[in-house]
Parts: sequence; structure tokens; C-alpha cells
Amino acid sequence: MAQGSPQLLKSHVARKQHSDGNCPRTQSPKAKHAENPEDPVLPLTDGKSLQIWNWPDLSLHFMPPCLLLAGKRSINVTALTSPGNIGQSGLLGCTFEPDIWMGSIVIRWAKVGVAGLVHEFRGGKDHLQEQDVVFQGRTAIFADQVIGGNASLELRDVQLSDAGTYRCSVTTSRGSGAAVLQYQTGAFSTPRVHVQTSSSGNTLHCEAPRWFPQPTVHWTAYSNTGKCLPHAANTSYELNSENITVKVVSFLGNITANATYTCVIENSIAKATGNIKVTDFNITTETSLHMVNLNTESVSSSLPACHWMLLLPMCLLSI
Repeated sequence: MAQGSPQLLKSHVARKQHSDGNCPRTQSPKAKHAENPEDPVLPLTDGKSLQIWNWPDLSLHFMPPCLLLAGKRSINVTALTSPGNIGQSGLLGCTFEPDIWMGSIVIRWAKVGVAGLVHEFRGGKDHLQEQDVVFQGRTAIFADQVIGGNASLELRDVQLSDAGTYRCSVTTSRGSGAAVLQYQTGAFSTPRVHVQTSSSGNTLHCEAPRWFPQPTVHWTAYSNTGKCLPHAANTSYELNSENITVKVVSFLGNITANATYTCVIENSIAKATGNIKVTDFNITTETSLHMVNLNTESVSSSLPACHWMLLLPMCLLSI
């Protein structure tokens, strides 16, 4: 055996070559040894033989396809989104298994029904040559957080038409993966609640500047002892100047002291509440806004890594 050159081990078993062509016919060890007498042939039991070939005798170019196997590897990718608020910045969340090699990370965002990409980030930089015109100037990746596994997309100036199905695809040196999310768009805002005093009595006001789709509004009223109080509200909706969102204005009259009143504004995307607590001495208010349809899509592992593994070749040959 030649010194200083790598060796591969080949096992040869006496068997007729199949006619399906999966493994090309190859010379038997005896014939091969006749051409290269320096390559030793080791006798085995049952008439089989074991030959050790020098590395130069093998070439990947001529290696039978059955000797190459794909080493598929997938990574976990998870998407999380909250609804986008028209005219404001939105976030399409996406995380993946971190990779210390920034140069190997490729992030692609795509939207169903859109020809171009939403955003592409690879090698530590944005690559927007294939970005669709409807997203130009409105997207960004958090580049300083990519190394930690953050592939989230910032979408600025959210439009009603941005709603739809998005796909976050990530490739790293570890493998590839993708996740799909449904992005909703609309308008929602925190209400402002206050008490208006007049000669006819006190009135509660609950106003919210921007909502879409048009929400429902209802009130609750409870005394400090937990008793439900009778109440009647008057609610109106005013179309804003962009002809999409509406301003919500609701009034509740005949309020009494030592009670808590709650104004609830809600649509399919968000729920806002305004609480007003009235006592004999003061009035306290509290407001909140919550999303009602958070969307999480987890793990798509259908994208194999572009890595190949060369296994130790072993092929059945005729002798």
C-alpha cells in the first residue's frame, strides 16, 4: 500500500450485477488486481475477497450515484404575529435556532399572491433586488439580533392590503426551515374616558379615535357591593378623513357615586376597555388595549439543508 496517500476500504461480494442499472458494472477485484498488482487482495471465507484500493484509483466523478446520500437537516423556525395597525409600524415575528456564522444565515420573507419577495437578508446585509414594489422602503430586519435567532420583520406604514399569508424562511449552516403566519390588518386605539358635569347631571364619555372594522361598544355598571346597575348608552361612529377608519364616541348618563363603570370597544382584532371608578371624593380612570387574535405558527421542517455526506463506499460487485 502506498505511503502518505489516503485509502478507502471496498468490500466485494460475489453476486450477479442487477439489470436495473442502479450501480454501474465494475471490474471484479481479480481483474482490478491484474491491472494494479500493487493493490493487495485479502482472501476471505466463502470465496469472497477484500481489496484495498489506493485513493487515486477512485474519483467522485465516476462514483455510482448509489454511493452519495443526502444528509438532510432541518432547523426549528417559529412565527408569531399580532395584527397590524393601519398607518403605523407592525411586526411579523419569526425566530430560529441561533447560528454563530452570520455569513451563512439567509432570511427570506414572502407573501402569498405577491410576485416579488417581501424582504431578503443574507450575509449580514439586506438584498432587496427582488423585493416587490409594494414593500419598497417599508421593511427592515433587526440585523443586530439575527445572530441570536431573530428573523422578525418590521413593516412600516401598514396598509389594509398588507393582510395575508406570509412565509418566513431561514437557512443557516445548521440547516433550513420555515414557518407560515396569517397577518391581519385593521385599526384600533386606546379609549379616553372622562366625566363631563352639567346642570342635568354627570355623563361618562368614552372616545377612541381610530377603529376598523367598525367595533361594537357596550358598558357595564356595578355598585361597590357588586350589584349590576341599570344604564343606557348612546354610541356614534364618525368616518375619518382617510375614509377607512372610524372614530368611536359613546356616552353614558345618570351615573351615581360609589360605582365602577366600564366601556368596552371590540372588533375581530382588538379589545379596548376604559374603567371609571366614581366615589364621593374622587374619580379614577384606567384604560387598556389587548389583541384578541394573536397568531402563532410553529416549525416547518420541509426544507433540507444543502449539505451532502459522502459515505464510505460499499458496492456489490461480481467476481
